[in-house]
Amino acid sequence: MKISAELESDAGEESETGHATGREAPGLIVAVDGPSGAGKSSASRGAARALGLSYLDTGSMYRALTWWLLEQGVDLADVAAVAARTDEPAIEVSTDPDRPWTRVGGTDVSAAIRTQEVTNAVSAVATVPAVRARLIAEQREIIAAAGGIVAEGRDIGTVVAPSAPVKVFLTADSGARALRREAEASWSTQADVDRRDHRDAAQSGRAVDAVEIDSTKLNLDEVIATIVRLARERAAIPSQQSPRNKSR
Repeated sequence: MKISAELESDAGEESETGHATGREAPGLIVAVDGPSGAGKSSASRGAARALGLSYLDTGSMYRALTWWLLEQGVDLADVAAVAARTDEPAIEVSTDPDRPWTRVGGTDVSAAIRTQEVTNAVSAVATVPAVRARLIAEQREIIAAAGGIVAEGRDIGTVVAPSAPVKVFLTADSGARALRREAEASWSTQADVDRRDHRDAAQSGRAVDAVEIDSTKLNLDEVIATIVRLARERAAIPSQQSPRNKSR
């Protein structure tokens, strides 16, 4: 399976959206892990914008493959069948926090991969060894090529980028996470969040050197500010330095 990322050609240039690629903290890797509904995606995109870094949603890659397998009628309970077709679809993910998208075979599936059907099935696909081997390898390639990136998922700090100098484990109590998920998708319930936590437990470990951020009582701006402050401290970036790209 070919997976590519939209990478900027010059780390010193801005894209048409004003996203700077690694100028503030060249080479910095920020790994953000945590359970569903903790706010990883929004917080990671915001931190990437503030730091002028690229952004990688690793979960969208698993979702894209899951969507394709469902479209092909593959029995997701059959590990051998899933493994046999893992390398077939061409999957692309954007690394621009201002323009996140996911494509399969050139088709934009950014909305399609967020459906209830895909959400309920992705955990089973993500546990297949062949799937993990391919996607983790591709995620590492994207991170290495980015010149500075905020990568989020469930095993970034423990498996994908264990040497990342900045590791965050973003969490919240299950009630708060359920409310956030319900706001994003009306079909999501507390029971859905609990089941997802159980299914993803094997890939949801916290790195021993990760800084835990409990977002239960924090708003999005506060979470972003905490991640940015931690990144600047670890990367020795002057705190008075302004972000290259401000929220619009």
